[in-house]
Amino acid sequence: MMRRLALFWPLATALLLTALMRPALAAHPAEQLVIDTTDRVLARLKADSERLKGDASLIYPLVEDLVLPHFDFERMSIWVLGKNWRGADKAQQQQFTTEFRTLLVRTYAKALLEYTDQQLRYLPFHAEEGADRVTVKTEIEQSGGPSIPLHYSMYLNKGGEWKVYDIKVDGISLVSNYRSSFATEIRNGGIPRLLDKLVRMNQGGDPVEGGPQ
Repeated sequence: MMRRLALFWPLATALLLTALMRPALAAHPAEQLVIDTTDRVLARLKADSERLKGDASLIYPLVEDLVLPHFDFERMSIWVLGKNWRGADKAQQQQFTTEFRTLLVRTYAKALLEYTDQQLRYLPFHAEEGADRVTVKTEIEQSGGPSIPLHYSMYLNKGGEWKVYDIKVDGISLVSNYRSSFATEIRNGGIPRLLDKLVRMNQGGDPVEGGPQ
């Protein structure tokens, strides 16, 4: 199951990459965020296509500018580490959040550079009036194969902004997947071992086993 999430992780960037089949009715603000972000990323990819061919590292500012503001990395970090978050000191918590953010930047950047026109279809949206947690449910259409469910868990923060805190690909949670692989690292060598491995990974070393690649 973890390997399946790793296989389909680049497809999770459909939030940013696909030519969307948009809802016929006015979108919920969380859905609208997905649509607006997609439009901006596609326009930027088109405008910068020649520059990206010459220097692939230019994809990183695009991800930083357009993608990452819509994720709550501190909340994701707390949930990914689970009980181990409380066992880390403040400096370790801050370092983990930074390295985990960098890991996702690298993952998104790679997926953006490998974009191949997958299409996304929105499923009917359901949320109670005034709900501050919603799930934007979509499916990625695959040529010659079944569609892949892709769901975004989002919440409304105190500033009135919708933020992504988890992604499920084919029913498999990104947070749960990383929690499992990171917990193994911590059991084998504690928080310092996990932090060291994330640093090496973000400097171009081997990816953490079980995580998206």
